[in-house]
Amino acid sequence: MGKLTPVLITGTAGFIGFHVAKRLLNEGHEVIGIDSINDYYDVSLKEARNKILLEYQGYTFYKQNLADYDLLKKVFENHNIGKVINLAAQAGVRYSLTNPHAYVDSNITSFLNILEACRHYNVEHLVYASSSSVYGANTSMPFDVSQTVDHPISLYAATKKSNELMAHTYSSSFGLPVTGLRFFTVYGPWGRPDMALFLFTKAILNDEPIDVYNMGDMKRDFTYVGDIVEGIYRLLEHAPKSNPNWDASRPDPATSFAPYQLFNIGNHNPIKLMDFILAIENELEKQAKINFLPLQIGDVPETFADVSALKAAVGYQPDTTIEIGVKEFVSWYKEYYGS
Repeated sequence: MGKLTPVLITGTAGFIGFHVAKRLLNEGHEVIGIDSINDYYDVSLKEARNKILLEYQGYTFYKQNLADYDLLKKVFENHNIGKVINLAAQAGVRYSLTNPHAYVDSNITSFLNILEACRHYNVEHLVYASSSSVYGANTSMPFDVSQTVDHPISLYAATKKSNELMAHTYSSSFGLPVTGLRFFTVYGPWGRPDMALFLFTKAILNDEPIDVYNMGDMKRDFTYVGDIVEGIYRLLEHAPKSNPNWDASRPDPATSFAPYQLFNIGNHNPIKLMDFILAIENELEKQAKINFLPLQIGDVPETFADVSALKAAVGYQPDTTIEIGVKEFVSWYKEYYGS
């Protein structure tokens, strides 16, 4: 990478943010972390992640809410921030059905504040998290960033689509280089307790049944967190430029006349949910008790990422198999929880 300017990462006590921060710190970057450490899930897990990061000399942490713009401005004033990776968000498709206001506060208002700060403090590159959820009702596989995504089926997805539109507005109006990443079912050590791998592992070890939706007929483009981190790391120095071939009469959503780009970041290898469960069973050497249920509101039966654009841009090539990824998670889980 080039000159090591300080990098602001939001959501550093979160699953992906923790791993990205750790990678950049190991590469010699100064990292400024922000996280509200809210109680959406186990606060002690978030604090344990952050404790590891605090052991690095190059890590400075601010516990605060991004919705408070005055506090955010102070962080930018205290540090010569060159690049920003925005991973803080209210996550979860199902939670958005019952707690919609949390998504507007965290995913809309907070992202607007990030954009405003990046604009006024001349940030060189903003990389932010979107989601595969934006594909919504689309059934054309694999999902391609050049497809339209105008039919979200959860508020979470709608807020992420909104982030993409907001980012383009700031890129076109103020010349802010912005890259959006649509994440596909990220898993791995230090993962979120509300995600399938965590829920299934915990339940199987405790001899409790697991809930499997759509009667098990689902596929997910499960992506190991280490592969995600590699993609983000490579992209950070790859700030977008205006696409001279962008055609306003046939607009490509993935690029622009502005310094703006969108990428899928996934495994490009959808796995049947039942095969994923089998990999967990094999690693735990224990069979799951399964409670089959119909498809939930807001869920989609299948996700499948076309990552060819990201591969062409930075050589992104995910290579972690489900067997290896599940093994890494289970190893961490047993060590962390003493199972």
